[in-house]
Amino acid sequence: MRHPGLVVLFLGSAVVLSACQKNSDAQVQRALKDVNVIDESNLNDLMLTVGDPNEAVAYFTRASQQNPDRVDLLRGLAKSLIRAQKPTEAVSVWRKVVAHKDATAEDRVMLADALIRSNQWAEAKAELNSIPPTHETFDRYRLEAMVADADKNWKKADSFYEIAAGLTTKPAGVLNNWGFSKLTRGDSAGAEKLFIQALTYDPSLFIAKNNLVLARAAQRKYDLPVVQMTQTERAELLYSMALAAIKQGDITVGKGLLQQAIDTHPQYFEAAARSLAALDSNVRT
Repeated sequence: MRHPGLVVLFLGSAVVLSACQKNSDAQVQRALKDVNVIDESNLNDLMLTVGDPNEAVAYFTRASQQNPDRVDLLRGLAKSLIRAQKPTEAVSVWRKVVAHKDATAEDRVMLADALIRSNQWAEAKAELNSIPPTHETFDRYRLEAMVADADKNWKKADSFYEIAAGLTTKPAGVLNNWGFSKLTRGDSAGAEKLFIQALTYDPSLFIAKNNLVLARAAQRKYDLPVVQMTQTERAELLYSMALAAIKQGDITVGKGLLQQAIDTHPQYFEAAARSLAALDSNVRT
């Protein structure tokens, strides 16, 4: 005897099981998708930081071609091109980013950065001028300062450098740039103070040490400043000071500093030895 009720019950159970299976499959797929997004996000971050720049360019090029609407992948490509020392190509990609519907004011800042790196100063200035004044970030003011420097608008440059330095917990780089700006203007004493300040934030910043030596030499201070330095750095700083002294006509001081650099360097200091030999040859001649 057939039992219709049981048949219906069995069929209903099958439908329920089927629905449960589908729901389970959907949940699994969603979970896998979430994991893939997390994995992709981690991979993107790795590519932008520790990955080889050229490999990162290849990765983001491929990813952005497969997902042309993803602005985050375009940003990754543009940033990777900057890391790979390809600013002109980065400009082209950043232009695509700023044209995207999800573009931000910071994207325009990064476009301006790429334009400066590719020596397109007028275009960078125009791009910065298009950014709302309410967008106040370290990078924005750092670039504004550089553009003002290029225009020799010293008052504006000083103002922007000061603002930028106050917007970061790591101002050593911008303080070094500000000091170099003052050095090129002939304000060696002002530059010296800024280089010393930069080194209080990052004692390992060699470019600031070298610029500090040049600022002191411009004031005919031919002794090394009291800053942290390795023996090799000490020799290189003495060499920079020697060249500055010679350029200013202080030949005897320069020769002495060159000899100190040669004696200080832990290895053979070919550049200093060659400079000293050339100087001696010129003197004899």
